[in-house]
Amino acid sequence: AQPPPQPLRWNVDWQLADRICCFTRSRAEPQQSCFGNSAWLAEVNQRQEITYYDSVTSKPLFIAPRNRDVGAFLLESKKHGWPSFRDAEVIWENVRVLGNGETVSVDGVHLGHNLPDKKGNRYCINLCSIAGVPPEQQ
Repeated sequence: AQPPPQPLRWNVDWQLADRICCFTRSRAEPQQSCFGNSAWLAEVNQRQEITYYDSVTSKPLFIAPRNRDVGAFLLESKKHGWPSFRDAEVIWENVRVLGNGETVSVDGVHLGHNLPDKKGNRYCINLCSIAGVPPEQQ
């Protein structure tokens, strides 16, 4: 995949995004690192739905929270260490889940993994993979 454009949303580290999005199929950003990102937390805490965009292509991938409140989204994300999305929050025309659980964009960008639990599919996604700038802001 091509490298992500600069800058990324929420001051996400570009080099980390490039490594995770484009050069790995299994690695992840450090667990809980999204909770050290004050810009992302400030936006999430505005308690409105956020559209998350592919860091390489800027295609929309997830909209959250949906069918739950911000508190539930943050609690689940914190429990698992990465932003955690449910089926209702996935924009399926732009996301695929491979047989091994790897979650990728339709353009092949590594996003994270589906780690189902008793509630159903749970997509643990690297913040650096979904920090693309919305097209209207480019």
